[in-house]
Amino acid sequence: METIINKEDLAYRKASRRVKELKGFYGNLTSYCLVIPFLAVLNLLTAPQYLWFLWPMLGWGMGIAAHAVNTFGIGKAWEDKKIKELMDQDRRNTKTL
Repeated sequence: METIINKEDLAYRKASRRVKELKGFYGNLTSYCLVIPFLAVLNLLTAPQYLWFLWPMLGWGMGIAAHAVNTFGIGKAWEDKKIKELMDQDRRNTKTL
C-alpha cells in the first residue's frame, strides 16, 4: 500500500513541477507579446529614426527561445529517461537488501 502512495505522490510532484515549468514559460511568452509591441509603438512615436525596440525584442526573444528549449526541448526526454533509470536502479537495490 505504501509503495502505491509513494508512486502516486511522486507522479503528483512530477506533474506539479511540469505545470510550474509550463506556467513559467507561457507567462514569459505572454509578457513578451504584450511588452514588445508597446515598446515598438513607443519607439515609433518618440524616435522613429532609430529602432531601439529591436534590441530588447532580440535579447528577450533569445531568452524565450532558450526557455522554450528548456521547457519543451531535447533535454526533457533525456531527464525523464534518466529519472526512470535511476528509480529502477534504486528499486533493484532496495529489493536486494
